[in-house]
Parts: sequence; C-alpha cells; structure tokens
Amino acid sequence: MVPLPTPAQELLGRARILVVDDSRMLRMGISRSLRKLGVQHIEEAADGMAALERLEREPFDLMLLDMEMPLMDGLDVLAKMQASPQLRGLPVIVISGGESIDGVVACIEMGAEDYLPKPFSQVLLRARLTSSLEKKQLRDLERAQRLQLQSQHDLLKLEQQKTENLLLNILPRSIAHRLKAGEERCADSHANVTVMFSDLVGFTRMSQGMNPTQLVEMLHELFSSFDQLVDEARLEKIKTIGDCYMLVGGLPDPRPDHAAAVTDVAIKMVSALARLDRVYSCDLQIRLGIHSGPVVAGVIGTHKFTYDIWGSTVNEASRMESSGQPGRIHVSAATAGLLAEDFELEHRGMVETKSLGLLSTYFVNGRRTC
Repeated sequence: MVPLPTPAQELLGRARILVVDDSRMLRMGISRSLRKLGVQHIEEAADGMAALERLEREPFDLMLLDMEMPLMDGLDVLAKMQASPQLRGLPVIVISGGESIDGVVACIEMGAEDYLPKPFSQVLLRARLTSSLEKKQLRDLERAQRLQLQSQHDLLKLEQQKTENLLLNILPRSIAHRLKAGEERCADSHANVTVMFSDLVGFTRMSQGMNPTQLVEMLHELFSSFDQLVDEARLEKIKTIGDCYMLVGGLPDPRPDHAAAVTDVAIKMVSALARLDRVYSCDLQIRLGIHSGPVVAGVIGTHKFTYDIWGSTVNEASRMESSGQPGRIHVSAATAGLLAEDFELEHRGMVETKSLGLLSTYFVNGRRTC
C-alpha cells in the first residue's frame, strides 16, 4: 500500500517558491534541495530587481532570498516589498552565509519570516519551509474569512438599506424611525396643516374604452408626476384610492407655509394633467379640494402599516373636492384666509356640502403677480 501524503507534504507539493541568489550554482543547489522535499513549482531570479519584477507579475507562496547580492541586497528587496501592499504579506526566508547576526535581525525586523544559515541541512530547510507555508495558509484563510464576513456584512447592509428605503417609501422618515425603535402606536396631533383631495373627472367613462394595461400605464405616469411634485415641495403624500390622490402639508414636521405649498402643488397638478391629456387624448379633468385645520396623524394597527390622517379637517377637505368644479382648485374659508396675501381668490359664495351644510368657499385662480 502506498502511504498517503502528510499535510506537510501536500503543502510543499502545492507551493510556488521563488529562489533568489546571484550565484547560479547556489540557486541550482537550493532548487535541488527543494525538489528532494517534494516542492514541484520552483522559479529562480538572479538578483533583487529581477525578483521584484517576478513577484509583481506572478503569484508565489514563499521566497528564499539571499542577503548578500550586488546592486540590491536582501534588505533592499524587503524594504521594497514592505512598501508594496501587493507584496507585503509574502513569506520570505532569508539565506545568509555571513557571520554577523545584525544583518539577519535587520531582515527579520523588515518583515522576513525566518532565517537559514549557509550551508543548511534538509531537516532545517524542511522545518523552515513548512512553518512559513503553514503560517501563510492560516493568514490566507483568515483573510478569506475576513473578506467573506465583509461581503456578508455588505450584503446585510444592502438588504437593510433596501428595507429602509421601502419603509421610507411608505412612511415619513420620523415615523419610520419611531416604529423601528419599538413604538407601537405612532399618532400625534397637528394643530395647523392643509389637506388636499383630488379626483379625476371623466375617469370612469375613459376607463371603459381603454384596456387595463393602458389604463395602469396612464395612471402610473400621472401619479408619478404628482409624487415628484409632492416630493419637491416637501409635502406628504397620504394615499391614492382609485383615481383619487390625497396629500397634506405641515406634517409630520410643522411649516408655516403649509397652505401655500399645497396650493402651489395643486396648480402644478392641473398643468401636469393637461400635459398628459395632450399625449393620451384622454379627455380628463381634475377636481381639487383644500381645507386647513387640525388633524391627528400616524400609524395604527399591527399589519400593513400606512400613514394616515383623521379628523374633521379631512372630511371638510374631501367635501371641498366633491363640491368643486372640474379644472378648478376649491378651498375653504379657513384656507382662503391663509392664501389671501399671495393668491388670487374668487369668492364662490355659500355652497351646500354633504353632512356639513352651507359653507363659504373660494376658487384659487393662481398666484398674485406684483
């Protein structure tokens, strides 16, 4: 039975070793000793500069380096290797026939792995080679594990970022952070906000003559343009229900210009629909209703979180939309009072609204021009 190779023999058999010595005879002798130990991949270099060039071009597991060489001695080679991130970790066994130990110490301090005196025995050569290669193997394994852990960490970070982005796409940032911190019911009162509802007039009729794919494409394009307007104005989209779009200004972070910001977006939404109508020839108009006042806003429940708002202000904003007119921005008296200085308002008079009775309302005709 042929004996199985030991781990040390396997390590030596796989290793690529570079022998560096200015004497051709010594290089041949070292290579012959290496082959006797089972090393199969041996390369040679006649001086330090040639050795560095080989190391930069090819992968090696270990270098046997003569200390005394002309032009560039072993210490100079080690110094160059220490300055190179690519070469710094390569094990180097220094070979020296000199009597002074100072040079050997300097090489070890410069990063050499070990030292062999000339002449050396096969037993000592084997011990030095095996020890250095085992250390390199452990370092390579540790590096691979670090890279794997870093890769896993990066992947986990990427997944966490995706989750964070998805959460922020559903909820305001401050609310998302509160939920992540463990808060179960995130609901707050807001004394001064402006709520807007919009509804597409003629949508039901148009949808009957359009296939589902075209309908979804058109709505996606329209609502995406609305989303961009809301985002640019730093307002908060609450939800879409069918062809109805709902937004609010002034929460979760208060702002004094909440009514003006919402009205500016409403004006732009009318223009956005007009542009889309020219592309799709869909014969749609938009009806918009706005009211300002207090609300409660937040997230309740335990499944399928949504950020929502509640209160009579929401109901009155909805009534402003349903009692409005196509292509016009219909606002309550409360909102009109906040817009009077900056917007052209048209008093509509007293309007009958469902559940709320007669209300004094206004149309917004645009911003005032100086």
